[in-house]
Amino acid sequence: MKNTLYTTALLIGIILAGCQTPAQKEAAAETKIDSAQSNLNNAQTDLNASKAELNPEYPAFKRDADEQIADNDKKIAKLRSKLTDSDSPANEMRSKKIDKLEKDNADLRSRLYGYEKEPSDWVAFKIAFNHDKDNLNNAFVDFGNDLKK
Repeated sequence: MKNTLYTTALLIGIILAGCQTPAQKEAAAETKIDSAQSNLNNAQTDLNASKAELNPEYPAFKRDADEQIADNDKKIAKLRSKLTDSDSPANEMRSKKIDKLEKDNADLRSRLYGYEKEPSDWVAFKIAFNHDKDNLNNAFVDFGNDLKK
């Protein structure tokens, strides 16, 4: 009987200790909100700091790459203007090649601006980007040679 009484008293004490008044609940919620806001501010500060840590070579690299990509856009427009209106197989093939050049150029642009949003290993990015840019330039040369044939 004593054990039951002690157990009941203990359970009542736990239940009463666990209850909060509305004012206590409000204070706890405000504390959680303040903590979450602080965490958000810290995360934004860290993100801004990481953006500021872009490789110092990146602005010049980006400027040069932007110029190359813009030149590629002009070349693509010029190639499109040279296509004749005929439905010949050669024109269809050339149109598909121009579409691929355009897609590859757009991919380069998105990778360039993607690096700015999420910096990664600069050396690996630069090597891969330059490799793909050179491949695209070679594709333009190959396309020009195909037109001469």
